[in-house]
Formats: sequence, structure tokens, C-alpha cells
Amino acid sequence: MTRVGSARRAGLGASAIAVVGAIGLVGCAAADGDSGPRVVVTTNILGDVASELVGDAADVTTLMKPNADPHSFEISAQEAATLQSAELVISNGLGLEEGVEQHLEAAADAGAPRFIAADHLETIPYAEKANGPDPHFWTDPARMIDVVEALETELGEIGIDVSANAAAYLEDLAELDAEMSDAFARIPNEHRALVTNHHVFGYLADRFDFEVIGAAIPGGTTLASPSAADLDELATAIDSSGVPAIFAESSQPDRLMQVLRSEADIDVAVIELFTESLTEPGGDADTYLSMMRENTERITTGLTSERTP
Repeated sequence: MTRVGSARRAGLGASAIAVVGAIGLVGCAAADGDSGPRVVVTTNILGDVASELVGDAADVTTLMKPNADPHSFEISAQEAATLQSAELVISNGLGLEEGVEQHLEAAADAGAPRFIAADHLETIPYAEKANGPDPHFWTDPARMIDVVEALETELGEIGIDVSANAAAYLEDLAELDAEMSDAFARIPNEHRALVTNHHVFGYLADRFDFEVIGAAIPGGTTLASPSAADLDELATAIDSSGVPAIFAESSQPDRLMQVLRSEADIDVAVIELFTESLTEPGGDADTYLSMMRENTERITTGLTSERTP
């Protein structure tokens, strides 16, 4: 099992608060015109993290709205222009932002500096039936620690000092990592298996010793469609594993997971998780930290229950 950033697992801190910006974009856009350097972020998960680091030192604009799908969200011409005028463009990488990748490349060609989060961590391949490295690294807080440390350095190089905020947030992440380890330790070994809409929990499984049985959509993107054979194969795996719960993502309807439960002819719970997008402010997953804590509680509760015969 890969252990990334294991020396940085200590400390206490407060959860971050996502801020909704102006001009129709999500993020910390300036209220009264440009007040400092502009940082533009693709996904709202990374937007929340960047906002915690930057604080008042720069304006952070997040392109992806709450409850959106990072694989399919698109941006306007105005938002694309914002990318090209940014002091720093932050993206996830590894093909996650399929709908905006052409705009990210155009901004880079126009001279906008890029920070690609996945370039700063140890990646893993998908569990099955998908090619290339898995882009969903944020399900492992230890890898998010690596991203935060690299982003602190990157921001410093363009004159944005975030050292104090970064130190506090790194403590928050280390505390989160410890909480997740403690919670997952309560799950019996025979129940430490995950089935989801599509492959999104590879890094969590790698970090916390879970087995990824499979996904309803056999690939790395929500834009694919499962075949009848795919569903039958996965239903058989669910039945033989004996897991008491399977999981559906909040950004995707749980219809496929309900079909799986019906196909397998077993009484298995279908539990919603927040995986690829934050919620609106005030929701159960309106920050990265709250999202991870909520998912940890739901996974632990679901997999420590008993399946009805």
C-alpha cells in the first residue's frame, strides 16, 4: 500500500468554508474590482483548498459550480478569457476536466502559468477496465497534503505568501487523515470492499486498505455507459463479496446502483456519497474537509452494518 506524506500526520485545525464569488463564477472573486493577483481554479474541490491557502492575498475564481460533474462541466467564453488573464491556473489534471481541457491548453499557449495538481503526487492506475492513471487523488488526504505543499511553493514563486495559512491547513489535513484511519479501523476485514457508480475511490482504497470490487460504469469517466454484461458481472461480485452496502455519487443519479441491487437479488443498502463535487454552502459537503468527513461516516456506517439474508 502506498503511504504518501506519512510524516505529516499531526495537529488540529478548523474546517474550511467555501466562498461563493461574484460575476456568475464560484469562488473568492473580488467584490470591488481587482484587488490583487487572480488565481483561477477548475474544480470546486481544489477551489476550496486554494481559497483556504490564499485567504485575502489574492482573488480566487472557481469555474466549476457546486454539485457539478468535473467530467462534463463546461465554461463560458468570459470564463475562458479569465483563464488567459490569470496569474495562476490550477487544475486537477489526468483528464478529469474533459469539458474544459481545450480552454486550459489555450490559456497555457497564451502564457498563463499552470499548476496541475496531479503532477505533484504519486499516482495509481485505475482498478479495472480503464486506461491511464486515476485522477481522483483527493479521496486520499495524504496525497492532498502533497498537493498543498507543492501549491504553497508555486504561489510563493509568483509572490503570494501563504505560509501561515498553509501550515494551518496542513494540520487540518493531518487531523482528517487520522480521523479517517480511526473510523475505517472499525470496519471488519470481510466488509472492506467498495462498489460505486464509477471508479473514484482507488486512492482511498490504496491509503486505507480497501478492495475496490468494481463500479457500475466500467471506466474512469461518468460519460461512459455500462453494458448488460458489465452489470451482471458486478452484481455477481456484490453477491459473492457479502458487502452490506454499495455507494452512489451525489453528482450522478443512483439509478444504476438501484438496478444493481435488483439484479443481484440481495438486500444491500445504496448509500449516497459526495465524491467529485462540493455542495452549495450550508450543505453536508460544502468544503473539502466536510466532504471527506461526511463520506467517512457514511462509508463506515454502511460497511459496519449487517446485510439482511
